[in-house]
Amino acid sequence: MIENFTFYLSLVIAIVLLIMLANKIKVAYPVLLVLAGLGICFIPGIPIIHIDPALIFIIFLPPLLYEAAWSISWKELWHWRRIILSFAFVVVFLTAMSVALVANHFIPGISLALGFLLGGIVSPPDAVSAGAILKFVKVPKRMSSILEGESLLNDASSLIIFRFAMIAVATGQFIWYEAALSFSWMLLGGVGIGLLVGFVFMKAHKYLPTDANTDIVLSIVTPYLMYIAAEEVHSSGVLAVVSGGLLLANKRHLFLSSTSRLRGVNVWESFCFVLNGLVFILIGLALPEITEGLRNEGVSISSAIGYGLLITLVLIVGRILSAYGAVIVTLIMRNFITVADTRSPGFRVPLVLGWTGMRGVVSLAAALSIPVQLADGSAFPQRNLILFITFIVILLTLLLQGLTLPYLIKKLITPNLETDLSEDEVYHHIRKELADHALFHLRTNYSEQLETDPVLQQMSRKWEDAGRLADDMVMAEACKVIYLDILSKQREWLHQKNNEEATLDEDIVRKHLLNLDLEEEKLRFL
Repeated sequence: MIENFTFYLSLVIAIVLLIMLANKIKVAYPVLLVLAGLGICFIPGIPIIHIDPALIFIIFLPPLLYEAAWSISWKELWHWRRIILSFAFVVVFLTAMSVALVANHFIPGISLALGFLLGGIVSPPDAVSAGAILKFVKVPKRMSSILEGESLLNDASSLIIFRFAMIAVATGQFIWYEAALSFSWMLLGGVGIGLLVGFVFMKAHKYLPTDANTDIVLSIVTPYLMYIAAEEVHSSGVLAVVSGGLLLANKRHLFLSSTSRLRGVNVWESFCFVLNGLVFILIGLALPEITEGLRNEGVSISSAIGYGLLITLVLIVGRILSAYGAVIVTLIMRNFITVADTRSPGFRVPLVLGWTGMRGVVSLAAALSIPVQLADGSAFPQRNLILFITFIVILLTLLLQGLTLPYLIKKLITPNLETDLSEDEVYHHIRKELADHALFHLRTNYSEQLETDPVLQQMSRKWEDAGRLADDMVMAEACKVIYLDILSKQREWLHQKNNEEATLDEDIVRKHLLNLDLEEEKLRFL
Protein backbone atom coordinates (compact mmCIF):
# COMPACT_ATOMS: atom_id res chain seq x y z
CA MET A 1 0.00 0.00 0.00
CA ILE A 2 2.74 2.50 1.03
CA GLU A 3 4.91 1.77 -1.99
CA ASN A 4 1.99 2.59 -4.30
CA PHE A 5 1.05 5.81 -2.52
CA THR A 6 2.58 8.00 -5.25
CA PHE A 7 0.50 6.15 -7.84
CA TYR A 8 -2.72 6.67 -5.86
CA LEU A 9 -1.89 10.37 -5.44
CA SER A 10 -1.22 10.67 -9.17
CA LEU A 11 -4.53 8.93 -9.81
CA VAL A 12 -6.44 11.56 -7.83
CA ILE A 13 -4.64 14.36 -9.68
CA ALA A 14 -5.44 12.66 -13.00
CA ILE A 15 -9.11 12.41 -12.01
CA VAL A 16 -9.26 16.14 -11.24
CA LEU A 17 -7.59 17.05 -14.54
CA LEU A 18 -9.84 14.73 -16.53
CA ILE A 19 -13.00 16.15 -14.94
CA MET A 20 -11.75 19.65 -15.74
CA LEU A 21 -11.23 18.55 -19.34
CA ALA A 22 -14.69 16.95 -19.44
CA ASN A 23 -16.29 20.20 -18.26
CA LYS A 24 -14.27 22.14 -20.85
CA ILE A 25 -15.32 19.99 -23.82
CA LYS A 26 -18.82 19.42 -22.35
CA VAL A 27 -18.62 15.63 -22.11
CA ALA A 28 -19.89 13.64 -19.13
CA TYR A 29 -16.84 12.98 -16.96
CA PRO A 30 -17.61 9.26 -16.32
CA VAL A 31 -16.93 8.65 -20.03
CA LEU A 32 -13.46 10.19 -19.89
CA LEU A 33 -12.60 8.52 -16.57
CA VAL A 34 -13.48 5.04 -17.82
CA LEU A 35 -11.46 5.55 -20.99
CA ALA A 36 -8.55 6.94 -18.98
CA GLY A 37 -8.58 3.97 -16.62
CA LEU A 38 -8.65 1.69 -19.65
CA GLY A 39 -5.63 3.50 -21.12
CA ILE A 40 -3.68 3.62 -17.87
CA CYS A 41 -3.91 -0.12 -17.33
CA PHE A 42 -1.89 -0.70 -20.53
CA ILE A 43 1.06 1.41 -19.30
CA PRO A 44 3.95 -0.91 -18.32
CA GLY A 45 4.71 -1.06 -14.61
CA ILE A 46 1.32 0.22 -13.46
CA PRO A 47 0.35 -1.64 -10.26
CA ILE A 48 -2.86 -3.64 -10.33
CA ILE A 49 -5.42 -2.12 -7.97
CA HIS A 50 -7.39 -4.76 -6.09
CA ILE A 51 -10.00 -3.94 -3.48
CA ASP A 52 -11.40 -6.56 -1.15
CA PRO A 53 -14.84 -7.40 -2.66
CA ALA A 54 -16.42 -7.39 0.80
CA LEU A 55 -15.47 -3.72 1.23
CA ILE A 56 -16.68 -2.43 -2.15
CA PHE A 57 -20.25 -1.71 -1.07
CA ILE A 58 -19.27 -0.29 2.31
CA ILE A 59 -16.66 2.10 0.89
CA PHE A 60 -18.58 3.63 -1.98
CA LEU A 61 -22.34 3.07 -1.74
CA PRO A 62 -23.41 4.55 1.63
CA PRO A 63 -22.01 8.08 1.14
CA LEU A 64 -23.05 8.29 -2.53
CA LEU A 65 -26.62 7.21 -1.76
CA TYR A 66 -26.80 9.48 1.28
CA GLU A 67 -25.66 12.51 -0.68
CA ALA A 68 -28.22 11.72 -3.38
CA ALA A 69 -30.97 11.48 -0.75
CA TRP A 70 -30.01 14.92 0.60
CA SER A 71 -30.09 16.43 -2.89
CA ILE A 72 -33.45 15.13 -4.07
CA SER A 73 -36.76 16.90 -3.49
CA TRP A 74 -39.17 14.85 -1.37
CA LYS A 75 -42.08 16.80 -2.87
CA GLU A 76 -41.04 15.82 -6.40
CA LEU A 77 -40.32 12.26 -5.30
CA TRP A 78 -43.85 11.92 -3.89
CA HIS A 79 -45.45 13.69 -6.83
CA TRP A 80 -43.98 11.23 -9.33
CA ARG A 81 -44.05 8.24 -6.96
CA ARG A 82 -45.98 5.88 -9.25
CA ILE A 83 -43.69 6.09 -12.25
CA ILE A 84 -40.59 6.26 -10.04
CA LEU A 85 -41.59 3.10 -8.16
CA SER A 86 -42.45 1.34 -11.40
CA PHE A 87 -39.03 2.11 -12.87
CA ALA A 88 -37.17 1.44 -9.62
CA PHE A 89 -38.79 -1.93 -8.89
CA VAL A 90 -40.97 -3.30 -11.71
CA VAL A 91 -38.69 -2.28 -14.58
CA VAL A 92 -35.55 -3.38 -12.73
CA PHE A 93 -37.09 -6.82 -12.07
CA LEU A 94 -38.27 -7.20 -15.67
CA THR A 95 -34.83 -6.13 -16.89
CA ALA A 96 -33.09 -8.65 -14.64
CA MET A 97 -35.46 -11.38 -15.78
CA SER A 98 -34.88 -10.53 -19.47
CA VAL A 99 -31.11 -10.62 -18.99
CA ALA A 100 -31.39 -13.94 -17.12
CA LEU A 101 -33.44 -15.60 -19.87
CA VAL A 102 -31.23 -14.31 -22.70
CA ALA A 103 -27.98 -15.16 -20.91
CA ASN A 104 -29.22 -18.63 -19.99
CA HIS A 105 -30.22 -19.32 -23.60
CA PHE A 106 -27.27 -17.81 -25.50
CA ILE A 107 -24.23 -17.87 -23.16
CA PRO A 108 -22.71 -21.30 -22.44
CA GLY A 109 -22.26 -22.07 -18.75
CA ILE A 110 -24.69 -19.41 -17.52
CA SER A 111 -27.46 -21.05 -15.52
CA LEU A 112 -30.73 -19.28 -14.77
CA ALA A 113 -29.45 -18.39 -11.28
CA LEU A 114 -26.24 -16.93 -12.75
CA GLY A 115 -28.36 -15.11 -15.32
CA PHE A 116 -30.38 -13.46 -12.54
CA LEU A 117 -27.10 -12.63 -10.80
CA LEU A 118 -25.88 -10.89 -13.95
CA GLY A 119 -29.30 -9.23 -14.36
CA GLY A 120 -29.21 -7.89 -10.82
CA ILE A 121 -25.75 -6.45 -11.47
CA VAL A 122 -26.47 -4.62 -14.75
CA SER A 123 -30.15 -3.70 -14.29
CA PRO A 124 -29.82 -0.37 -12.36
CA PRO A 125 -28.96 2.74 -14.43
CA ASP A 126 -26.30 4.97 -12.93
CA ALA A 127 -27.42 8.27 -11.41
CA VAL A 128 -23.96 9.85 -11.51
CA SER A 129 -23.60 9.39 -15.27
CA ALA A 130 -27.06 10.79 -16.01
CA GLY A 131 -26.49 13.71 -13.66
CA ALA A 132 -23.15 14.54 -15.25
CA ILE A 133 -24.79 14.63 -18.68
CA LEU A 134 -27.88 16.60 -17.63
CA LYS A 135 -25.55 19.30 -16.28
CA PHE A 136 -24.86 20.40 -19.86
CA VAL A 137 -28.44 20.32 -21.19
CA LYS A 138 -31.80 21.54 -19.93
CA VAL A 139 -34.62 19.06 -19.53
CA PRO A 140 -38.14 19.42 -18.12
CA LYS A 141 -38.26 19.28 -14.34
CA ARG A 142 -40.51 16.23 -14.41
CA MET A 143 -37.91 14.23 -16.34
CA SER A 144 -35.03 15.15 -14.03
CA SER A 145 -37.20 14.40 -10.99
CA ILE A 146 -38.12 10.95 -12.33
CA LEU A 147 -34.48 10.14 -13.12
CA GLU A 148 -33.29 11.29 -9.69
CA GLY A 149 -36.02 9.40 -7.84
CA GLU A 150 -35.53 6.24 -9.88
CA SER A 151 -31.77 6.24 -9.34
CA LEU A 152 -32.29 6.62 -5.60
CA LEU A 153 -34.39 3.46 -5.35
CA ASN A 154 -33.35 1.17 -8.20
CA ASP A 155 -30.04 0.37 -6.50
CA ALA A 156 -31.96 -1.23 -3.64
CA SER A 157 -34.17 -3.36 -5.89
CA SER A 158 -31.27 -4.53 -8.07
CA LEU A 159 -29.14 -5.45 -5.06
CA ILE A 160 -32.03 -7.42 -3.56
CA ILE A 161 -32.19 -9.45 -6.80
CA PHE A 162 -28.41 -9.78 -6.66
CA ARG A 163 -28.51 -11.11 -3.10
CA PHE A 164 -31.21 -13.71 -3.83
CA ALA A 165 -29.34 -14.84 -6.96
CA MET A 166 -26.14 -15.24 -4.91
CA ILE A 167 -28.03 -17.49 -2.48
CA ALA A 168 -29.45 -19.55 -5.36
CA VAL A 169 -26.00 -19.98 -6.91
CA ALA A 170 -24.42 -20.96 -3.60
CA THR A 171 -27.14 -23.39 -2.47
CA GLY A 172 -28.46 -24.55 -5.83
CA GLN A 173 -32.07 -23.99 -4.80
CA PHE A 174 -34.65 -21.21 -4.55
CA ILE A 175 -37.58 -21.53 -2.13
CA TRP A 176 -40.17 -18.93 -3.09
CA TYR A 177 -41.94 -18.49 0.25
CA GLU A 178 -38.65 -18.08 2.11
CA ALA A 179 -37.59 -15.59 -0.53
CA ALA A 180 -40.87 -13.69 -0.12
CA LEU A 181 -40.40 -13.44 3.65
CA SER A 182 -36.77 -12.41 3.23
CA PHE A 183 -37.76 -9.82 0.61
CA SER A 184 -40.38 -8.32 2.93
CA TRP A 185 -37.89 -8.11 5.79
CA MET A 186 -35.29 -6.50 3.54
CA LEU A 187 -37.76 -3.80 2.55
CA LEU A 188 -39.42 -3.14 5.91
CA GLY A 189 -36.32 -3.75 8.00
CA GLY A 190 -34.15 -1.56 5.80
CA VAL A 191 -36.57 1.37 5.86
CA GLY A 192 -37.23 0.96 9.61
CA ILE A 193 -33.56 0.80 10.59
CA GLY A 194 -32.74 3.78 8.38
CA LEU A 195 -35.48 5.88 9.97
CA LEU A 196 -34.46 4.77 13.49
CA VAL A 197 -30.77 5.56 13.03
CA GLY A 198 -31.69 8.82 11.31
CA PHE A 199 -33.95 9.80 14.22
CA VAL A 200 -31.19 9.07 16.75
CA PHE A 201 -28.67 11.19 14.84
CA MET A 202 -31.22 13.97 14.40
CA LYS A 203 -31.64 14.15 18.18
CA ALA A 204 -27.87 13.96 18.67
CA HIS A 205 -27.35 16.95 16.36
CA LYS A 206 -30.11 18.88 18.10
CA TYR A 207 -29.40 18.28 21.78
CA LEU A 208 -25.65 17.63 21.99
CA PRO A 209 -23.33 20.67 22.10
CA THR A 210 -22.13 20.21 18.52
CA ASP A 211 -20.56 22.79 16.22
CA ALA A 212 -20.17 22.85 12.44
CA ASN A 213 -17.13 20.54 12.47
CA THR A 214 -18.72 17.86 14.65
CA ASP A 215 -21.97 18.10 12.69
CA ILE A 216 -20.10 17.38 9.45
CA VAL A 217 -18.19 14.46 10.99
CA LEU A 218 -21.44 13.00 12.31
CA SER A 219 -23.04 13.40 8.88
CA ILE A 220 -20.20 11.39 7.30
CA VAL A 221 -20.51 8.63 9.91
CA THR A 222 -24.32 8.44 9.64
CA PRO A 223 -24.72 6.63 6.26
CA TYR A 224 -22.07 4.06 7.14
CA LEU A 225 -23.80 3.21 10.41
CA MET A 226 -27.19 3.00 8.67
CA TYR A 227 -25.82 0.64 6.04
CA ILE A 228 -23.87 -1.59 8.44
CA ALA A 229 -26.71 -1.80 10.99
CA ALA A 230 -29.19 -2.88 8.31
CA GLU A 231 -26.82 -5.38 6.70
CA GLU A 232 -26.01 -6.95 10.08
CA VAL A 233 -29.65 -7.99 10.48
CA HIS A 234 -29.89 -9.09 6.80
CA SER A 235 -32.11 -6.24 5.63
CA SER A 236 -31.39 -3.73 2.86
CA GLY A 237 -28.54 -1.39 3.71
CA VAL A 238 -29.30 0.65 0.60
CA LEU A 239 -32.92 1.29 1.65
CA ALA A 240 -31.72 2.12 5.17
CA VAL A 241 -29.39 4.82 3.83
CA VAL A 242 -32.02 6.18 1.42
CA SER A 243 -34.86 6.32 3.97
CA GLY A 244 -32.67 7.72 6.75
CA GLY A 245 -31.12 10.23 4.36
CA LEU A 246 -34.54 11.44 3.19
CA LEU A 247 -35.68 11.88 6.80
CA LEU A 248 -32.65 13.93 7.81
CA ALA A 249 -32.66 15.93 4.57
CA ASN A 250 -36.25 17.08 5.09
CA LYS A 251 -35.64 17.96 8.76
CA ARG A 252 -32.21 19.57 8.33
CA HIS A 253 -33.49 23.06 9.16
CA LEU A 254 -34.66 21.82 12.58
CA PHE A 255 -31.38 20.42 13.93
CA LEU A 256 -28.52 21.92 11.88
CA SER A 257 -27.29 25.49 12.13
CA SER A 258 -26.88 27.59 9.00
CA THR A 259 -23.09 27.30 9.35
CA SER A 260 -23.28 23.51 9.48
CA ARG A 261 -25.55 23.41 6.45
CA LEU A 262 -23.33 25.70 4.36
CA ARG A 263 -20.07 23.98 5.26
CA GLY A 264 -21.60 20.53 5.03
CA VAL A 265 -22.64 21.05 1.40
CA ASN A 266 -19.07 21.92 0.43
CA VAL A 267 -17.55 18.98 2.28
CA TRP A 268 -20.04 16.47 0.86
CA GLU A 269 -19.64 17.73 -2.69
CA SER A 270 -15.85 17.32 -2.46
CA PHE A 271 -16.11 13.92 -0.76
CA CYS A 272 -18.49 12.46 -3.34
CA PHE A 273 -16.52 14.11 -6.13
CA VAL A 274 -13.47 12.03 -5.17
CA LEU A 275 -15.48 8.83 -4.62
CA ASN A 276 -17.22 9.09 -8.00
CA GLY A 277 -13.95 9.82 -9.75
CA LEU A 278 -12.21 6.86 -8.14
CA VAL A 279 -14.96 4.37 -8.88
CA PHE A 280 -15.20 5.29 -12.57
CA ILE A 281 -11.48 5.14 -13.14
CA LEU A 282 -11.45 1.81 -11.28
CA ILE A 283 -13.82 0.48 -13.94
CA GLY A 284 -11.09 0.91 -16.54
CA LEU A 285 -8.27 -0.21 -14.28
CA ALA A 286 -10.09 -3.46 -13.45
CA LEU A 287 -9.86 -4.76 -17.03
CA PRO A 288 -6.43 -6.54 -16.91
CA GLU A 289 -7.41 -8.66 -13.92
CA ILE A 290 -10.73 -9.58 -15.56
CA THR A 291 -9.21 -10.53 -18.93
CA GLU A 292 -6.55 -12.64 -17.21
CA GLY A 293 -9.29 -14.54 -15.40
CA LEU A 294 -11.09 -15.12 -18.71
CA ARG A 295 -7.97 -16.63 -20.24
CA ASN A 296 -7.57 -18.94 -17.26
CA GLU A 297 -11.15 -20.13 -17.74
CA GLY A 298 -10.57 -20.76 -21.45
CA VAL A 299 -13.08 -18.14 -22.67
CA SER A 300 -11.99 -16.17 -25.74
CA ILE A 301 -12.05 -12.38 -25.52
CA SER A 302 -13.98 -12.11 -28.78
CA SER A 303 -16.73 -14.42 -27.50
CA ALA A 304 -16.94 -12.50 -24.22
CA ILE A 305 -17.21 -9.19 -26.10
CA GLY A 306 -20.05 -10.68 -28.16
CA TYR A 307 -21.87 -11.70 -24.99
CA GLY A 308 -21.39 -8.19 -23.62
CA LEU A 309 -22.84 -6.66 -26.80
CA LEU A 310 -25.84 -9.00 -26.56
CA ILE A 311 -26.60 -8.09 -22.93
CA THR A 312 -26.14 -4.38 -23.69
CA LEU A 313 -28.67 -4.64 -26.51
CA VAL A 314 -31.16 -6.37 -24.18
CA LEU A 315 -30.74 -3.59 -21.60
CA ILE A 316 -31.15 -0.71 -24.07
CA VAL A 317 -34.16 -2.18 -25.88
CA GLY A 318 -35.77 -3.32 -22.62
CA ARG A 319 -35.52 0.12 -21.01
CA ILE A 320 -36.93 1.92 -24.04
CA LEU A 321 -39.86 -0.51 -24.22
CA SER A 322 -40.40 -0.09 -20.47
CA ALA A 323 -40.50 3.71 -20.86
CA TYR A 324 -43.20 3.47 -23.52
CA GLY A 325 -45.01 0.83 -21.46
CA ALA A 326 -45.05 3.15 -18.45
CA VAL A 327 -46.57 5.93 -20.55
CA ILE A 328 -49.27 3.62 -21.93
CA VAL A 329 -50.16 2.37 -18.44
CA THR A 330 -50.33 5.97 -17.16
CA LEU A 331 -52.61 7.05 -20.01
CA ILE A 332 -54.94 4.15 -19.27
CA MET A 333 -54.90 4.52 -15.47
CA ARG A 334 -55.62 8.26 -15.57
CA ASN A 335 -59.21 7.27 -16.38
CA PHE A 336 -59.50 5.49 -13.02
CA ILE A 337 -57.10 7.23 -10.62
CA THR A 338 -55.48 10.63 -10.20
CA VAL A 339 -52.07 10.66 -11.86
CA ALA A 340 -49.27 13.20 -11.56
CA ASP A 341 -49.52 14.37 -15.17
CA THR A 342 -52.54 13.94 -17.44
CA ARG A 343 -50.79 15.24 -20.57
CA SER A 344 -49.54 12.83 -23.19
CA PRO A 345 -45.74 13.09 -23.47
CA GLY A 346 -45.75 11.87 -27.09
CA PHE A 347 -42.99 9.62 -28.36
CA ARG A 348 -40.08 11.93 -27.47
CA VAL A 349 -40.01 11.90 -23.67
CA PRO A 350 -40.20 8.07 -23.32
CA LEU A 351 -37.45 7.68 -25.93
CA VAL A 352 -35.11 10.04 -24.06
CA LEU A 353 -36.07 8.49 -20.72
CA GLY A 354 -35.33 5.06 -22.14
CA TRP A 355 -31.98 6.22 -23.48
CA THR A 356 -30.78 7.38 -20.03
CA GLY A 357 -29.70 3.86 -19.09
CA MET A 358 -25.96 4.28 -18.55
CA ARG A 359 -24.53 1.79 -16.08
CA GLY A 360 -21.77 2.58 -13.63
CA VAL A 361 -20.99 2.68 -9.92
CA VAL A 362 -23.47 0.16 -8.51
CA SER A 363 -22.95 -2.33 -11.33
CA LEU A 364 -19.19 -2.25 -10.86
CA ALA A 365 -19.43 -2.56 -7.07
CA ALA A 366 -21.86 -5.47 -7.32
CA ALA A 367 -19.73 -7.32 -9.90
CA LEU A 368 -16.50 -6.89 -7.93
CA SER A 369 -18.23 -8.05 -4.74
CA ILE A 370 -18.81 -11.53 -6.18
CA PRO A 371 -16.61 -13.83 -4.07
CA VAL A 372 -13.78 -15.70 -5.74
CA GLN A 373 -14.82 -18.92 -4.03
CA LEU A 374 -18.02 -20.47 -2.73
CA ALA A 375 -18.43 -21.55 0.88
CA ASP A 376 -17.22 -25.09 0.06
CA GLY A 377 -13.97 -23.76 -1.40
CA SER A 378 -14.85 -24.30 -5.06
CA ALA A 379 -14.40 -21.49 -7.56
CA PHE A 380 -17.39 -19.24 -8.11
CA PRO A 381 -18.84 -20.29 -11.48
CA GLN A 382 -18.31 -17.90 -14.41
CA ARG A 383 -17.16 -15.07 -12.13
CA ASN A 384 -14.70 -13.57 -14.60
CA LEU A 385 -17.13 -13.84 -17.51
CA ILE A 386 -19.79 -12.00 -15.49
CA LEU A 387 -17.21 -9.34 -14.56
CA PHE A 388 -16.15 -8.92 -18.19
CA ILE A 389 -19.75 -8.68 -19.46
CA THR A 390 -20.44 -6.08 -16.77
CA PHE A 391 -17.38 -4.12 -17.90
CA ILE A 392 -18.52 -4.21 -21.53
CA VAL A 393 -22.04 -3.10 -20.56
CA ILE A 394 -20.71 -0.16 -18.52
CA LEU A 395 -18.26 0.87 -21.24
CA LEU A 396 -20.75 0.62 -24.12
CA THR A 397 -23.63 2.35 -22.35
CA LEU A 398 -21.35 5.18 -21.21
CA LEU A 399 -19.88 5.66 -24.69
CA LEU A 400 -22.97 5.03 -26.82
CA GLN A 401 -25.69 6.54 -24.67
CA GLY A 402 -23.51 8.94 -22.69
CA LEU A 403 -22.09 10.68 -25.77
CA THR A 404 -25.36 10.78 -27.74
CA LEU A 405 -27.81 11.66 -24.94
CA PRO A 406 -27.07 15.44 -24.94
CA TYR A 407 -27.69 15.58 -28.71
CA LEU A 408 -30.87 13.55 -28.34
CA ILE A 409 -32.18 15.81 -25.57
CA LYS A 410 -31.47 18.99 -27.55
CA LYS A 411 -33.26 17.60 -30.60
CA LEU A 412 -36.29 16.04 -28.93
CA ILE A 413 -36.95 17.80 -25.62
CA THR A 414 -38.26 21.32 -25.07
CA PRO A 415 -37.36 22.63 -21.60
CA ASN A 416 -39.80 24.29 -19.21
CA LEU A 417 -42.84 22.37 -20.37
CA GLU A 418 -44.44 22.61 -16.93
CA THR A 419 -44.69 26.40 -16.68
CA ASP A 420 -44.85 29.51 -18.83
CA LEU A 421 -42.29 31.21 -16.59
CA SER A 422 -38.58 30.51 -16.70
CA GLU A 423 -36.73 29.28 -13.62
CA ASP A 424 -35.14 32.73 -13.12
CA GLU A 425 -38.53 34.45 -13.35
CA VAL A 426 -40.02 32.10 -10.75
CA TYR A 427 -36.99 32.64 -8.50
CA HIS A 428 -37.28 36.44 -8.55
CA HIS A 429 -41.05 36.31 -8.13
CA ILE A 430 -40.64 34.29 -4.92
CA ARG A 431 -37.85 36.63 -3.84
CA LYS A 432 -40.25 39.59 -4.00
CA GLU A 433 -42.97 37.69 -2.16
CA LEU A 434 -40.45 36.72 0.52
CA ALA A 435 -39.46 40.37 0.96
CA ASP A 436 -43.12 41.41 1.28
CA HIS A 437 -43.69 38.70 3.89
CA ALA A 438 -40.63 39.81 5.91
CA LEU A 439 -41.69 43.46 5.74
CA PHE A 440 -45.23 42.65 6.87
CA HIS A 441 -43.92 40.61 9.83
CA LEU A 442 -41.51 43.38 10.83
CA ARG A 443 -44.16 46.12 10.75
CA THR A 444 -46.80 44.00 12.46
CA ASN A 445 -44.74 42.63 15.35
CA TYR A 446 -41.95 45.17 15.84
CA SER A 447 -43.54 48.52 14.92
CA GLU A 448 -42.29 50.35 18.03
CA GLN A 449 -38.69 49.16 17.60
CA LEU A 450 -38.88 50.02 13.90
CA GLU A 451 -39.56 53.68 14.73
CA THR A 452 -36.42 54.06 16.86
CA ASP A 453 -33.87 51.50 15.64
CA PRO A 454 -31.86 52.66 12.56
CA VAL A 455 -30.69 49.10 11.78
CA LEU A 456 -34.29 47.84 11.57
CA GLN A 457 -35.15 50.86 9.43
CA GLN A 458 -32.35 49.98 7.04
CA MET A 459 -33.58 46.38 6.90
CA SER A 460 -37.08 47.66 6.15
CA ARG A 461 -35.80 49.80 3.26
CA LYS A 462 -33.91 46.81 1.85
CA TRP A 463 -37.06 44.67 1.78
CA GLU A 464 -39.08 47.57 0.35
CA ASP A 465 -36.58 47.85 -2.52
CA ALA A 466 -36.72 44.10 -3.12
CA GLY A 467 -40.53 44.18 -3.14
CA ARG A 468 -40.57 46.98 -5.75
CA LEU A 469 -38.07 45.20 -8.00
CA ALA A 470 -39.58 44.75 -11.46
CA ASP A 471 -39.28 41.45 -13.29
CA ASP A 472 -36.92 42.96 -15.86
CA MET A 473 -34.66 44.55 -13.23
CA VAL A 474 -32.47 41.50 -12.82
CA MET A 475 -28.74 42.16 -12.49
CA ALA A 476 -27.28 42.11 -15.99
CA GLU A 477 -24.00 40.41 -16.82
CA ALA A 478 -22.27 43.74 -17.36
CA CYS A 479 -23.36 44.87 -13.90
CA LYS A 480 -22.08 41.60 -12.42
CA VAL A 481 -18.67 42.24 -14.00
CA ILE A 482 -18.52 45.69 -12.38
CA TYR A 483 -19.60 44.26 -9.03
CA LEU A 484 -16.94 41.54 -9.23
CA ASP A 485 -14.31 44.17 -10.01
CA ILE A 486 -15.35 46.19 -6.96
CA LEU A 487 -15.19 43.09 -4.74
CA SER A 488 -11.70 42.34 -6.10
CA LYS A 489 -10.53 45.88 -5.28
CA GLN A 490 -11.94 45.52 -1.77
CA ARG A 491 -9.93 42.33 -1.29
CA GLU A 492 -6.77 44.07 -2.48
CA TRP A 493 -7.40 46.92 -0.05
CA LEU A 494 -7.91 44.51 2.85
CA HIS A 495 -4.70 42.60 2.08
CA GLN A 496 -2.79 45.88 1.76
CA LYS A 497 -4.17 47.18 5.06
CA ASN A 498 -3.30 43.90 6.76
CA ASN A 499 0.30 44.10 5.52
CA GLU A 500 0.77 47.76 6.41
CA GLU A 501 -0.67 47.70 9.95
CA ALA A 502 1.36 45.32 12.08
CA THR A 503 -1.00 45.57 15.08
CA LEU A 504 -4.14 44.73 13.11
CA ASP A 505 -5.59 41.33 14.03
CA GLU A 506 -5.54 39.23 10.83
CA ASP A 507 -8.57 37.21 11.98
CA ILE A 508 -10.66 40.37 11.66
CA VAL A 509 -9.41 40.87 8.11
CA ARG A 510 -10.26 37.26 7.28
CA LYS A 511 -13.84 37.78 8.49
CA HIS A 512 -14.19 40.68 6.08
CA LEU A 513 -12.71 38.55 3.30
CA LEU A 514 -15.24 35.84 4.10
CA ASN A 515 -18.06 38.39 3.81
CA LEU A 516 -16.75 39.39 0.38
CA ASP A 517 -16.68 35.74 -0.66
CA LEU A 518 -20.30 35.37 0.44
CA GLU A 519 -21.25 38.47 -1.54
CA GLU A 520 -19.58 37.01 -4.63
CA GLU A 521 -21.38 33.71 -4.09
CA LYS A 522 -24.70 35.58 -3.99
CA LEU A 523 -24.11 36.69 -7.57
CA ARG A 524 -24.96 33.17 -8.71
CA PHE A 525 -28.55 33.83 -7.62
CA LEU A 526 -28.94 37.42 -8.86
